Amino acid sequence: MNAIEVRNLRKAYGDVQAVDGVTFDVQAGECLALLGPNGAGKTTTTEVLEGYLHADSGSVQVLGADPRTAGLAWRARIGIVLQSDRDLGDLTVRETVRHFAGYFANPRDPEEVIAAVGLEEKAKARNSKLSGGQRRRLDVALGIIGRPEVLFLDEPTTGFDPAAR
Repeated sequence: MNAIEVRNLRKAYGDVQAVDGVTFDVQAGECLALLGPNGAGKTTTTEVLEGYLHADSGSVQVLGADPRTAGLAWRARIGIVLQSDRDLGDLTVRETVRHFAGYFANPRDPEEVIAAVGLEEKAKARNSKLSGGQRRRLDVALGIIGRPEVLFLDEPTTGFDPAAR
């Protein structure tokens, strides 16, 4: 079964064709990396798959649904690790992961997630005191806390030290 199906995806920003006829499938359990230079349309394609952008043409199915019209139940089945840093306020790592866990019906154990991303020693630290790489690890924790069936990572190694990559 395909977790993701993309057919002839096109998206333009004015006169700039960011995505031009992309077609691919991703089976359940499979990993796919979109590689290319800056401006190649990787983030645009990802944002269409996540339902944040609408394609100009083509078709997209993620977990059997069109992301443009999929509801909250569908959104609970995907995880997203964004490219940019988000302001996570002055909560601790543990408080943040527990807070995000509350958005899901069957979240992973927050302590297990904190350990899985290597932040056990920083669990009591304020988010504002984390290094860039530690913030990126926290972003990953928030992306996996809800037990997603599909996980989107935009620029997944940005901010990570070489050992974490």
